[in-house]
Amino acid sequence: MLRNDDITPAPTSASRVETGASEHPIRAIARLERQQHAPYVEAVQQHADAAPLHVMVPGHGCDPVAGGSHLADIFGARTVELDVPLMLDGIDLGPGSPLEQARALAAEAWGAKTTWFMTNGASQANRTAALAVRGLGERVLVQRSSHSSFSDGVLLGGLIPSFVAPNVDHENGIAHGLTPELLETALREEAEAGREVSSVYVVSPSYFGSTADVAGLARVAHEAGAALIVDGAWGAHFGFHEDLPDSPARLGADLVISSTHKLAGSFTQSAMLHLGDTEFAERLEPLVARAYTMTSSTSASALLMGSLDASRHALVQGHDEITRAVAASEDFRARLRADDRFSVVSDDFGDFGDIVAIDPLRVPIDVSQLGQSGHWVRNRLIDDHGVYFEMSTATVIVAVIGARAGLDVDRLMTSLDAVAREAEALRAAGETAAVEAFPALPEAGTLRMLPRAAFFGESELVAAEDAIGRVSADTLAAYPPGIPNLVPGEEITPETVAFLQAVAASPTGYVRGAADPEVRSFRVVRDPLTAAQS
Repeated sequence: MLRNDDITPAPTSASRVETGASEHPIRAIARLERQQHAPYVEAVQQHADAAPLHVMVPGHGCDPVAGGSHLADIFGARTVELDVPLMLDGIDLGPGSPLEQARALAAEAWGAKTTWFMTNGASQANRTAALAVRGLGERVLVQRSSHSSFSDGVLLGGLIPSFVAPNVDHENGIAHGLTPELLETALREEAEAGREVSSVYVVSPSYFGSTADVAGLARVAHEAGAALIVDGAWGAHFGFHEDLPDSPARLGADLVISSTHKLAGSFTQSAMLHLGDTEFAERLEPLVARAYTMTSSTSASALLMGSLDASRHALVQGHDEITRAVAASEDFRARLRADDRFSVVSDDFGDFGDIVAIDPLRVPIDVSQLGQSGHWVRNRLIDDHGVYFEMSTATVIVAVIGARAGLDVDRLMTSLDAVAREAEALRAAGETAAVEAFPALPEAGTLRMLPRAAFFGESELVAAEDAIGRVSADTLAAYPPGIPNLVPGEEITPETVAFLQAVAASPTGYVRGAADPEVRSFRVVRDPLTAAQS
């Protein structure tokens, strides 16, 4: 059984805060006077408190009585008052503005050199990162279980991708991560083939809470002359407590995608992109800044950016709340282990060499003993008990617990017990449903064209059976968890078609980018040779 207290902390060279030999970095950061404030939030509040008369955008005038009453009635008057526009002195204009101060505090808190606030989610951060690393070179080595938004960035930036498959738990159909050894082998193979990789993209933690050896992956990438991008979307809370894995920015990652709204407590659709204080920082910083202007809105939401500032402050000062959340999560795990109808999937993560730590705030539960699918269990919890788990697979449901969230473990266990009893009754009545099994995650098809050329080439829509052997013009990704199974330029294989159709047919699955909900047709390049030459 893998436990985080068995893991030796990695060096925290990226953090510019001096700490004692045994002190966790965030404890030292929390003592700093500047970290006691949320400068952007405070500036927006001061602006609203001054009762300004807005004859400018937004159309509601930040007035909850007149122009914004329709919003105030739903979301509250203060929300309308704080929804201020960009380009205001004392808030976001000029060097040293409260917005710049908030970004600097976030960089300090996560152990980064520079941090950008994203108001279009981690998907924006992924696209920004892809555009930025194109400035280092055109070839990127990508962990296959990457988010589809990075595939979109590859297309936009004109990158040439190669792929490396992560370790997979075939029993539960869960993709984990890469070991440094696996990455080293993949980079060596690329070099031997004359393909010079300039950046590497990995995922840690996974959807299920498995965490890779980021420090080791950074070392291997840097030795090969490549920058390391870590999709840490599900680990925005990492580094803020001794019971959590460390922040990837402190472990040597060059760019870190941080979906702050997921477990760190900011508003939905807000995220951050962190630049590590590494050997690539000087080259990457202007590239990221330029790419950010291409992906960000010129009307970024003050509410979303303010929530990022507030969440950073809450995490830095929230040691006690995080302690309670972790303790409640461990209580939940202990109760599940005591019930032979359930098992905790992450208890077996020690069997996988790529996993060096687990996120204690993610609880993946094997429900296969109930004789019903994870989808059935999740739906029953929602419909009958109002309990919403993050996701389900054929055998597993996953609970996600916010870093500062309260957790009613009694209600969770009572609801799970009721659903388990319902499943037992169905089994006694001979109505046990066969647990669906997806086909194995397919290998990537051959990349026959550059993704950008395939996307912009002339295309046609053909039936699935006729698409086999053709070149995809689209990015198709099975959800959950958003893994790209096809990218433009790849050959469509029978295994990929079968996998995508199986996911589309599942109760909670769908395929992003598919031409139809059942994936009965595919958009393919009409003439790959002509398109590749154009």
